Amino acid sequence: MANVELRAISKRFRGVTALRDVSFTVADGEFFVLLGPTGAGKTTTLRVIAGLEKQDAGSVHFDGEPMDSRSPAERDVAFVFQQYSLYPTMTVFDNLAFPLRSPLRKLGNDEITRRVTEAAEKLRISHLLQRKTERLSGGEMQRVSIGRAIVRQPRVFLMDEPLSNLDAKLRESLRVELEHIQKKQHSTTLFVTHDQVEALTLADRIGVLREGKLIQVAAPRDIYDKPANLFVAQSVGTPRINLFPATFRDGKLRVADSAIALSLPGNGLPANLTLGVRAEDVTPGQGDQRGEIALVEPLGVETILHIRSGDVTLLSMVSGMTQHRLDETISFGIDRERLHFFDAKGDRIG
Repeated sequence: MANVELRAISKRFRGVTALRDVSFTVADGEFFVLLGPTGAGKTTTLRVIAGLEKQDAGSVHFDGEPMDSRSPAERDVAFVFQQYSLYPTMTVFDNLAFPLRSPLRKLGNDEITRRVTEAAEKLRISHLLQRKTERLSGGEMQRVSIGRAIVRQPRVFLMDEPLSNLDAKLRESLRVELEHIQKKQHSTTLFVTHDQVEALTLADRIGVLREGKLIQVAAPRDIYDKPANLFVAQSVGTPRINLFPATFRDGKLRVADSAIALSLPGNGLPANLTLGVRAEDVTPGQGDQRGEIALVEPLGVETILHIRSGDVTLLSMVSGMTQHRLDETISFGIDRERLHFFDAKGDRIG
């Protein structure tokens, strides 16, 4: 496996900037996730690392060695695409074995069979080895695609939204298996997704991309608890973070157009700011705030309450089912230790 470093990578396509001075390092054996919306530059980043695209500026290094003059084959990376890149008339075994039969690898039949068998066992597709891939389900085909990458034992795994075409149950199942395989093999993996659940559950670290610019790189907990700006704060968390314009004067933080007011010690906050509150930090039934229930969303394991105060509605997440009812007036508390503050530019304060 390898340490991967991007140094000030920029890339433009026909006058459109896809990447803007992107720099980060993926440690040897790390599971690094690039998170961002469509068009953020995630796939372009993978293609630059693989050598499928040539950057306009900057450099790519594996273990400190520059890769910019190396071909994709010489870089020894395995790329798992969003679409299944399989040969439909071949069996699963032959699809898995295909990259190992290259004359450059010079592997014997016994070694090829061993690698294919091991990969199939890890991905639970041993019973499919003699089946044609055209007869597989979507989840089975994606397992085979991942298996083709695993058998190669590359320096770096690059995965471009490999789970996005699967249904929710399959996506969850394969996500767990993928994480288990990565941790067991200690493989250097760069995984791209727009799904914040995948990012938070899989990553050792997350890099958040927006319009080709890397906004923040941190562990999942820090991305969630200490978002660098409003964009990052809104990119992670279900339900969405509560965001309100607020004022801070004389030790009182007041949310505009509402009765919400919080006493805070003088801590250098500006007079005008944006307040962020996670739904799990709003506790109904206790506290010194009051409001009315505008909507109840029972989700089984948890319930989302929409609490109205004046012209403002904030979300509260409680575990399990709840007895609260529509239009009920309740008290609620807001955890003052877990507030998020953002300045006029949208950057985190403190």
